[in-house]
Amino acid sequence: MAKKTTVKAGGKAAAGKTTKKAAKPAAKSTVKASKKATAPAKKKQSFGGLSEEVLLRMHNLMVKSRVLEERLIKIYKAGEAYFWIGGPGEEAWGVALGMLARKGSGPENDWLHLHYRCTPTMVALGMDMIDSIRLMMNRATDPSTGGRNFSSHYCFPQWNVAPVTSPLEVQYPIACGTAHVQKRAGKGAISIVTGGDAGTAEGDFASCLILASRKGQELPMLITVQNNGYGISTPYEGQHGETNIADRAAAFNIRSRVINGNDPIETYLALKEEMEYIRKTGKPSFIEAKVTRLYGHSSADGANKKPHLFDPVLTFEKNLIDAGILDPKAAKKIWEDYEAEGVSAQEQARQEPVPTPESVWDHVYVNSENADWRKF
Repeated sequence: MAKKTTVKAGGKAAAGKTTKKAAKPAAKSTVKASKKATAPAKKKQSFGGLSEEVLLRMHNLMVKSRVLEERLIKIYKAGEAYFWIGGPGEEAWGVALGMLARKGSGPENDWLHLHYRCTPTMVALGMDMIDSIRLMMNRATDPSTGGRNFSSHYCFPQWNVAPVTSPLEVQYPIACGTAHVQKRAGKGAISIVTGGDAGTAEGDFASCLILASRKGQELPMLITVQNNGYGISTPYEGQHGETNIADRAAAFNIRSRVINGNDPIETYLALKEEMEYIRKTGKPSFIEAKVTRLYGHSSADGANKKPHLFDPVLTFEKNLIDAGILDPKAAKKIWEDYEAEGVSAQEQARQEPVPTPESVWDHVYVNSENADWRKF
């Protein structure tokens, strides 16, 4: 049957015999037509079928996050902050997560239990640059902590963003609590928890896998690990016996996958698929994302850029420009506009007050109920 089939210029198969003379021009015209017909499909396929609107929004948010992180590092190096830790290099992962989360308050919306490399996610959720800078500069106007915590330790109750904590991985079992509430509410909302690869050595991480997967009581959770290959200065290879951290999920019958977290398209599509699975089934899912730690662990090791490492923002931008989706001049202006916004925000925060000694008792208990033991 294969010998009786020819391919016409339109790409459709037609039955019947052909002569050798007819076969040659048919093949030639097929190649030409094929190139023309498949060119648009190739462009669409290379970006996962995502619309140009989504791609450009993703790029814009990734640039905003990178500029903000670099501004925070400059603030630290200028002596206007005590410590920096953040997520430059994780923009492809964090922005996609923030774009796909169901934002709002209450159990009908997603809960986010994030770790301290989550600035890209917060930017994608809608956080203003100045609110991150206020936290970095320890200003009383900081909406997350009143200026009393490290950089990137966010808390936005109006978006169900739980307080980011410094103790490693405590967010994992805490996320099981909000997932229990969401399961009872039955609105299809999920609890999302993120953390680093080194912290998975903590018992809190193991407890999360147990609590999320009990048969008949599974929880609607997206459990994620951002694996940048290092725990401060300790390489991943010397600390893990398993090939991938995601392999641990199999012991608990939790669906899992490993993705390239430096690729915004792969990340977006994988997150979308797993979120839909959790909302539909009410069961947990596990994603391990391989990411880049572009500026080191924190200001403790200098916060200097590692130019030899993969840069997801610049790579994605180049791909969009090469595909004709993003204009180079427009791209340059995006960087310049966010840089100007960052400088302006720093100048404004510089004029704002720092926390007062007596405010240390504020927000310890709900509704600022008295927390001063001397006044009980």
